[in-house]
Amino acid sequence: MSSEDITVVHLMRHGEVHNPDGVLYGRRPGYHLSDLGRKMADRVAEHLAGRDITHVVASPLERAQETAEPIAGAHGLEPATDERLIEAGNVFEGKTFGVGDGALKKPGNWKYLTNPFRPSWGEPYIEQVVRMMAALGAARDAARGHEAVAVSHQLPIWIVRSFAERRRLWHDPRKRQCTLASLTSFTFHGDKIISVGYSEPARDLVPSHLLAGAKPVKGKAKAFGA
Repeated sequence: MSSEDITVVHLMRHGEVHNPDGVLYGRRPGYHLSDLGRKMADRVAEHLAGRDITHVVASPLERAQETAEPIAGAHGLEPATDERLIEAGNVFEGKTFGVGDGALKKPGNWKYLTNPFRPSWGEPYIEQVVRMMAALGAARDAARGHEAVAVSHQLPIWIVRSFAERRRLWHDPRKRQCTLASLTSFTFHGDKIISVGYSEPARDLVPSHLLAGAKPVKGKAKAFGA
């Protein structure tokens, strides 16, 4: 197997966002990295500094663009933008939806909670798979024989990983393995995915209640899918 046949695309989740009100911000503009989030981005840039990164691309949302900047800068690159890497659509955008806030008890929300398999509250999982696979393919093509970083968001990353690993797409959000500033790395032989890896270069900077698999804490909005 020639090295020219191998390409790695690291799907990265952005760093922590400044969100003191615990809003499920989704695709809304105006949500930027917190100071801690910028440290996370810098940590991942340091982690990847010695890698053969030739392409960096990000979701159009500010938090993803800001996460991509230090990584691209470390390799003398300008980050590109791919709309297909954007956060999943969600009808609860703009609302607080943390543990213990009563959102699930409000009758007005029940109509959106009827089908967890699609899901009924937002962008269908299969649509996320289609756009994310296309974004992965574009990043792979831009970095043939090298490595790329594509900054996206928790839910789309988890869904495309689940698809690649042949798991069901519907799931318990609390069990997603996609911590802030984590890397879900797809290795391609030619156009075929041959392995998927996962790492958390900034794990020590992530608040404990936001780590993958952590038990939700009342009063601390986890903002699943961010």
